[in-house]
Amino acid sequence: MQTMAISKHKRNAMKRTALLLAIATCFSASAQESLTPAVLSSLEKSVNVSGAEKAIQNAIQSNAINKIALNGNNRQATDTWFSLDIKGTGISDQASSGRCWLFTGLNVLRQRAMKNLKNEEFMFSQVYLFFYDQLEKSNLFLQSVIDTRKLPLDSQQVQWLMSNPISDGGTYTGVADLVSKYGLVPQDVMSETYVSNNTSEFNGHLKRKLREIAINIREKSESGASVKDLETYKMEQMKDIYKMLCLAYGEPVKEFRWAAKDKKGKYLNAPKDYTPLSFYKEVCAPEEDLNADYVMLMNDPSRPYNKVYEIDMDRHTYDGHNWLYLNLDIDNLSPIAIASLQDSVPMYFSCDVGKQLNRSNGLLDVNNYDYNSLLGTTFGMSKKQRIETHDSGSSHAMTLVAVDLDENGKPLKWKVENSWGKTYGYAGHLIMTHDWFREYMFRVVVNKKYIPADILKLMDQKPVKLPAWDPMFGMEE
Repeated sequence: MQTMAISKHKRNAMKRTALLLAIATCFSASAQESLTPAVLSSLEKSVNVSGAEKAIQNAIQSNAINKIALNGNNRQATDTWFSLDIKGTGISDQASSGRCWLFTGLNVLRQRAMKNLKNEEFMFSQVYLFFYDQLEKSNLFLQSVIDTRKLPLDSQQVQWLMSNPISDGGTYTGVADLVSKYGLVPQDVMSETYVSNNTSEFNGHLKRKLREIAINIREKSESGASVKDLETYKMEQMKDIYKMLCLAYGEPVKEFRWAAKDKKGKYLNAPKDYTPLSFYKEVCAPEEDLNADYVMLMNDPSRPYNKVYEIDMDRHTYDGHNWLYLNLDIDNLSPIAIASLQDSVPMYFSCDVGKQLNRSNGLLDVNNYDYNSLLGTTFGMSKKQRIETHDSGSSHAMTLVAVDLDENGKPLKWKVENSWGKTYGYAGHLIMTHDWFREYMFRVVVNKKYIPADILKLMDQKPVKLPAWDPMFGMEE
């Protein structure tokens, strides 16, 4: 009996020892995973701000980072000479809205219209097409809610929909689909409103209304409503959406009488009656299909090159086109853009415009700001890594209008026509070095005729389908 008691005592002691070891191991792990007092002490001892670093600390705490990170060795006057430079069409201003994609697309078309009208003062109405953009996106969202009604509310696709019911951002495919369906009108036929120039507040109310309709659709579906019933309900609710858009942006023009005028306001010819579609067809004289005859080229090193990708639900209309692109290396993409400029054809272009942008002179240069020296660290991610970690992506669309080539025909720098007003940057333009172009350029839309046959043939392959929440999904604003 005594032996058995001792044996039992030993077993209990062993269990206590094992338990203590497990607890010690747990605390040891916590010391590595958590910011314990010991870890905090080690971090505090690693910093010794004195001398020059104290001056840097004082400067950082009292100034904007970009102001004191500006590279003094890169302050020379900006070189504004370009060997290929398309005459500008006049600088537009998207004001406080995310419509850069729309302004860019219309600026590309405007060059053609100005030539046909023989009028350098011409401007398309941006708010006219934006009205239909918001109407179509509302329908796209609500119909997508119907299509996903059987998915759980917490599924990734439904959560993405509820997080992104509508925005005023967009891509080239939106321009192509909307212009083809609704046409265009002159700016003096349907002019901007306060809301179209300041979209954020109204957009918030529109989102809230769409989400309200969306959750009602799901609840009706759970109660047994058929697809037909849900779509009938959707169309009834779309009347409220249409009314809200009319109140904010004005009722869209259906017919108008118009003729171009010169700088003094004198008619260049007799006024004519138009519909938006007949006006587009006359002034732009489209010889090509804005979708079928154009290709979006992307530089995305996070994925294999020479592949075609399609991002699901990245479109503006339910019956429209998803964003489809061919992924190319910069060294294959650049000559195609150059070929278009050589033929005096500007392009829809987008990039990560906020990176290394000197706002005072409109220069985009990888050496504009020295954050490494200022902050005492390094920022060494590659373009591929920046995309994968959501640190970089296409954020803004502009019109690519110029390139400067060296004696071997290689690009040194590029110029884009922006939509931030005439006083921003270099007379309303931005200039980018080719090094910056390589790092932060993402998309350019070109006519197929400028693409070499071997590269164009790559478009025949079946696209790789990507989800809407992919890092490369993003509407330019």
